[in-house]
Amino acid sequence: MEQIHKKVGKNLLAIRKSRGLSLDNMAEMTGVSKAMLGQIERGDSNPTISVLWRIVNGLGISFTTLIEDVESEVTVATPENLEPFSEEDGAYRAYPMFPYRLRTKLESYMVTIEPGCEHGSEPHNDGVEEYIFVHKGVLELTYDEESYVVPAGSAVHFPANRPHWYRNTGSEALHFFTVIFYADAAARG
Repeated sequence: MEQIHKKVGKNLLAIRKSRGLSLDNMAEMTGVSKAMLGQIERGDSNPTISVLWRIVNGLGISFTTLIEDVESEVTVATPENLEPFSEEDGAYRAYPMFPYRLRTKLESYMVTIEPGCEHGSEPHNDGVEEYIFVHKGVLELTYDEESYVVPAGSAVHFPANRPHWYRNTGSEALHFFTVIFYADAAARG
């Protein structure tokens, strides 16, 4: 299985070339340095989720556009076969279950957050919505400076164009599934 940072690098390079952009152009659009973008394209750097969000927001693409493979009619996704995006020293892990597809305008992740971990998410583009289904544990979501408690078996939905934070204040790992819907699919891919 190809390492995720290598796949991100190949896809980012392909997107840049398909749009006729220089590294300077892409750095200006994304707010990520030319040097970092070059390292990512070569597969020399494993970028953080925050850096990837700046790239996808700047380019107007979905997050999973950077990691997707050739589309198949039937896909079975298991976390054991996926390399997660990991932050907060590994206490926050997002497994890309289904990448963005133009036809569906969405992508989905399985997320695990260890006890005591808090993870902030950059604002996504306007028109992006998140749907979160809590499987195990209790999610504390902070959105627009207001906190929402979402227990196992419950779900929450919100427009994702503002900063938001996910927090596990419990004593067990928190597991949830998130679906990110892109209303303006023409700007994706």
